[in-house]
Amino acid sequence: MDRRKFIKTSGLVTGAAAAVATPAIAQSLPKVSWRLTSSYPKSLDTLYGLSTHLAKRVAEMTDNQFQIQPFAAGEIVPALQALDAVQNGTVECSHTLSSFYIGKDPAFAFDTSLPFGLNTRQQNAWLHQGGGIELVREFMKSYNVHMIPSGNTGAQMGGWFRKEIKSVADLKGLKFRIAGLGGTILARLGVVPQQIGGGDIYPALERGTIDAAEFSGPHDDEKLGFQKVAKYYYYPGWWEGCANVPLVVNMDKWNALPAHYKAVVEAACTETLLLSIAKYDNQNPDALFRLVASGAELRGFPQDVMQAAFKEAFALYGELAASNANFKKFYDSWLPYWKKEHVWFRVAELPFDAFVSNQAQAQR
Repeated sequence: MDRRKFIKTSGLVTGAAAAVATPAIAQSLPKVSWRLTSSYPKSLDTLYGLSTHLAKRVAEMTDNQFQIQPFAAGEIVPALQALDAVQNGTVECSHTLSSFYIGKDPAFAFDTSLPFGLNTRQQNAWLHQGGGIELVREFMKSYNVHMIPSGNTGAQMGGWFRKEIKSVADLKGLKFRIAGLGGTILARLGVVPQQIGGGDIYPALERGTIDAAEFSGPHDDEKLGFQKVAKYYYYPGWWEGCANVPLVVNMDKWNALPAHYKAVVEAACTETLLLSIAKYDNQNPDALFRLVASGAELRGFPQDVMQAAFKEAFALYGELAASNANFKKFYDSWLPYWKKEHVWFRVAELPFDAFVSNQAQAQR
């Protein structure tokens, strides 16, 4: 055999095989197109940005074969109808807040966070390591949706008020935009809660339809312009020590995805979650400085308000657990986890944070 001829011929065969193999792999990835309706306006580069980043990463990891097209709140359905749109197949998926839907079942709150509940790291731990995500997914099956944690705001502020809150008495009759179980708790203290989508809050506050509004934290609040129509900026947002934002997917569409695409979506969601926390932690301090410089007056909620709200929160949880089987199933998992996490954080995390924060303050 002519050795040089054999090597030359073999090289041609190998090259031809490689030329065929690459497009064959690409062709094995099916084309999939989804629409994603967000519960947030495009002006919120953080929350609406979850959707654009997710879509970009999914496309990149599938050679552009899997395309997700994001739509802002109101472009397909209003902000607070996102879950329904996914459930009935109007769209394939959504970035929305599960706590928007406590009117359907208060158990939806556990996916987002409970007032006076877990912080961002603790919520992630409960979901990913403490059995929370299995409970949430089992619960959401009855709504024909699958959820994947995909973002988090971190601890939120307490909102913008036209007048100072000096005691529980000042809450009586206050028309306050607030979502989730926080509104239910405040209603027990005399507040009139209003659930309004993010893009509609400013005009309601400007016109005086509402007296106060909470949304997220300094970065988002500044973009929504609340400082222009309300003076007092309260903290902390005890009703959301964090807010987990899931990607909610129509169950039939999720089940129809190839395993590879499911893995891609899950990986992209995890990346989006991590980056959202980093983005908020990076942007909120500068936004807070700007808001105060522009005239916003920071106020801490009075202790009697905090104590009264805490008491009502856990009274409410007990009542819901006694009357709602779904809520009880979650609460039986969540409550001992909440207690355990706070033991650990009280030993190590909180003393460290408190000492370092005091030292940083002293050096300003």
